[in-house]
Amino acid sequence: MRTRRLGDSDLQVSALGLGCWPLGGGAGWGDIDEAQAIATIHAALDLGITFFDTAEGYNAGRSEEIVGRALCDRRDRAVIATKISPQNCAPAAIRAHCEASLRRLQTDYVDLYQVHWPIREHDVAAAFETLQALQREGKVRQLGISNFGVQDMSAVLATGARPISNQLHYSLLSRAIETDIIPLCQAEGLGVICYMALLQGVLADAFASADEVPDFRARTRHFAPTRPSSQHGTPGAEAEVFAAVRRIRELATDLDLPMAVLSLAWVAAKPGVSCVLIGSRRPEQLARNLPAGDLLLSAEVVATLDAITEPVRQKLGPNPDYWLEGEHARIR
Repeated sequence: MRTRRLGDSDLQVSALGLGCWPLGGGAGWGDIDEAQAIATIHAALDLGITFFDTAEGYNAGRSEEIVGRALCDRRDRAVIATKISPQNCAPAAIRAHCEASLRRLQTDYVDLYQVHWPIREHDVAAAFETLQALQREGKVRQLGISNFGVQDMSAVLATGARPISNQLHYSLLSRAIETDIIPLCQAEGLGVICYMALLQGVLADAFASADEVPDFRARTRHFAPTRPSSQHGTPGAEAEVFAAVRRIRELATDLDLPMAVLSLAWVAAKPGVSCVLIGSRRPEQLARNLPAGDLLLSAEVVATLDAITEPVRQKLGPNPDYWLEGEHARIR
């Protein structure tokens, strides 16, 4: 699989990375066999995926534990990324949380240590001073941020810290970051790591209609606010989303490609994108999506997909937080 430089750093990552939240099981994901989860990570590594993304907040640390068990004897082949939750970013707490992640991951360093969401409860400069100290000590190779908009990204950069990446929700049906966030990332040398690139199965042709999408996967503003897990109050965009899905499916058929592969390749083709995360739970599912890592779409196909999903982009608006809106939006 092709590799790419992550931002302006010397860290090389595979074009597709494995998002490891689902491998921890639990609420929303259901039970998962640990041996199967480890087999999926091993298959990813054997198929050319080198980037593995997890977080302390995923499944109460179980995702990190499974990644650690899977990669402890293959550490030199993997680029491991994890995240610290923003509520744990008091300077006195950061070190303890980092050490706890290292223990769960069974490693003495993490390649990319990301702040999971913008820091609201603690001093940003003090937090990044501690994070940079961990970097100097070799516990962290590079620093990253996740879900940071223009305002919060600018506040981090003003401290003098140099994160190399910003992990963001980006898909054919979630394009708000194109307006301001990706251009700032490009200008400042941050690579974009994309999560939920298949909108949790919607762009993998897993659901024929909005009614088929499980409530846990229908929390975003793409769906009606009447969903039990929804926290937004917007009308949603279910009609526009599934009209676009039908047209993407037709294009994929014309191109003789799986819809998921086409959708992932579109994200990978976008300027500023360094890595696209896929959330496979089984080796065979992983293998189905893998061709997207080497597929180069023509400019015409990219433009066609842009046009197909423009009505969804217009309906959902410029807010890059797809879970909350207005004054409650967390990405600023």
